[in-house]
Amino acid sequence: MATLHYGISDDPIHIDDRALAHLKIVVATKLRRNESFTLSWKHPEGEPGGRSTLWIHPSIPLRFVFEEPEPPQINMKWVEQLMHTANSSGGIMLVDEVLAAPELEASAP
Repeated sequence: MATLHYGISDDPIHIDDRALAHLKIVVATKLRRNESFTLSWKHPEGEPGGRSTLWIHPSIPLRFVFEEPEPPQINMKWVEQLMHTANSSGGIMLVDEVLAAPELEASAP
């Protein structure tokens, strides 16, 4: 389980390593453009239920800490979906990973 540290809070935000690796790409893109936005997610299992939202601003310290030493292979479809939510009025919503749909085999007549 990875953690996201935001601002001066001592409370880390726990997010799956793979999800945080993808989220990091989108967050870094937005911050590089000097854009502020919200980031929302559902609380993971083992924590009190519900969801949270942060206001992310380029001037507030942000640190990504991963449990796995090697970065995962990036699923660009997932990054695209996260970026789509990032550019909406609701801000980034940490959505489940988008898997490529299996190709349908041509049926024989």
